[in-house]
Amino acid sequence: MSRQAVVQVAGGVIPSAAIAFLRSAAVYATDPALGDPPPADLAERDDVVLLTEDLDAPEAKALLAAGARLLRAPGTGLTAAAAVMDTLRSPGGCPWDAEQTHQSLRQYLVEETYELLDAIDTDDRVALREELGDVLLQVLFHARVAEEHPDDPFTVDDVAADLVTKLVGRHPHVFAGGDPAVRDAGTQERRWEELKQTEKQRESSVDGVASGQPALALAAKLVQRTARAGLPADLLPAGASTGERLFALAAAAKLAGEDPEDATRAVARRFTADVRAAEVAAKAAGVALDAENWRRFWPSPGSA
Repeated sequence: MSRQAVVQVAGGVIPSAAIAFLRSAAVYATDPALGDPPPADLAERDDVVLLTEDLDAPEAKALLAAGARLLRAPGTGLTAAAAVMDTLRSPGGCPWDAEQTHQSLRQYLVEETYELLDAIDTDDRVALREELGDVLLQVLFHARVAEEHPDDPFTVDDVAADLVTKLVGRHPHVFAGGDPAVRDAGTQERRWEELKQTEKQRESSVDGVASGQPALALAAKLVQRTARAGLPADLLPAGASTGERLFALAAAAKLAGEDPEDATRAVARRFTADVRAAEVAAKAAGVALDAENWRRFWPSPGSA
């Protein structure tokens, strides 16, 4: 028989991977949870696709048992993760999770973010997937804690809704039929800052810059913001103190299109690798590492 498709759709959300099946579907059915039975000739069909969020529904189990290919609607995994977080935080869940506050979780957010940066820097795809999950956990955890605030509670859905509003509002060239101010990635970046400043009713070009971020990143962000506002480079901090010299280096890097935080981290990673290489070489040679041997076993520039 000719190739046909049976498509079971959940919640009106269709993954892009299912579009090809929909175009050729002989039968277009609703979510199994709504009670529509699978077609009688299901077992005779060549290509069956199941889109559902309820794998426990008898109809869904029947479709899967008959060989249906499962395509999850986007966001299904996020919904499941939020449900697990809710269980952990609720009565009868995990005692440790129940005790946490925004303040007690701060260290984990910082640690997981840096671990994610390491995965990106080393291009470790397995670690990247895991660390993205760990950062997502922090978002879900903080949102769940916020839900219990006595005076100003909000949920993870509120967080997501605010994000949608922000993304749509700051991309008028995508969602509002066009924006003449946006011609490429560079103009979009400037437009984003303009829309953000208007949206948040900021009075200064440096309003909203997080002062708690690492010092080099803070200097670079301040330089980026003030440069967009037209501040002349000769007004940037410069002087003989250590802080002023570091700020000047960070400013020069940012104005040259480099990220001083990333550049410094790259040097730190190379230094760490050199230290370990020298230690391994000295241990293999059976000698202690004094100043002379540090120099003796220090990797030469460009060595693997």
